[in-house]
Amino acid sequence: MSGSNFNDITEQLHTIADYCRYGASAFNQAELFYGHGNDNALSEAHTLVMFALSLPEEMSEQVMNCRLLTHEKENILELFTQRIETQRPVAYITNLAYFAQLPFYVDERVLVPRSPIGELIENHFAPYFSEEKPPQRILDLCTGSGCIAIACASYFHEAEIDAVDLSIDALDVAHINIENHGLSAQVIPIQSDVFSGVSGQKYDLIVTNPPYVDQEDIDSLPAEFTHEPEMGLGCGEDGLDIVRVILAESAIHLNEDGVLICEVGNSQYHVEALYPQVDFTWLSFERGGHGVFMLSKAQLEQHKQTFLAAVKTA
Repeated sequence: MSGSNFNDITEQLHTIADYCRYGASAFNQAELFYGHGNDNALSEAHTLVMFALSLPEEMSEQVMNCRLLTHEKENILELFTQRIETQRPVAYITNLAYFAQLPFYVDERVLVPRSPIGELIENHFAPYFSEEKPPQRILDLCTGSGCIAIACASYFHEAEIDAVDLSIDALDVAHINIENHGLSAQVIPIQSDVFSGVSGQKYDLIVTNPPYVDQEDIDSLPAEFTHEPEMGLGCGEDGLDIVRVILAESAIHLNEDGVLICEVGNSQYHVEALYPQVDFTWLSFERGGHGVFMLSKAQLEQHKQTFLAAVKTA
């Protein structure tokens, strides 16, 4: 948007609602992709407008009809321009994403939180754990921003959580979020190549959202995803290079009655094809999402040779 266009727009649009509507139209015309927290142009525009105005996203209709000052209009239009011209996800523009109803700092060093595992955490991983017997030790593999580990700490106040990742950049962001949530005594960030940094440790729950996007999908991702760290997305031809290791090694890191919960998204097809004899429990979600499985320690041990063989032949 040029300076003259800015002037034309600011003279014709006046209210918060005006700018939300205008942004949605501009985003639709630019054919942007929405997959990082918002799923449509209006929600995307609304998020940016409220961020520019330092207002919460949920506001009354009366507030939405308030008129804006010229500099507020210009700030909003600059954000719209950035979203369209760079195709950066909104969360990277605002440095803010929500997961399990909690706020997180994010930037291009980590994926934007969006896993359906958040719904499991909000439901306290029922029915696999109960209020009477919650998980005491939790491992968040491939923690990224730390959102899963921090959400677990927020919903299980007595639990100890290890948050591991190979990327030092990701762990730096996780540390920011751990500090922001005041959880440095409960959530411990650890550099680790899968389980290498937690040798000998055992947990009641291993929860992981590892890289799992297969090469075919990597090659066809919308531009918005190119701003995310590639090592957090792709993982081999079928997307399962790290998942193979997780399946082969999780059992020795689980306590009795422990469980593994792992997200593989669209690579669910590859998992089922690779391990046809394994009875994965595929979880369902009220708010949408797919490709998340649960296996008990007993199941992991039962199929140990199958999982080890898959690692050796990969």
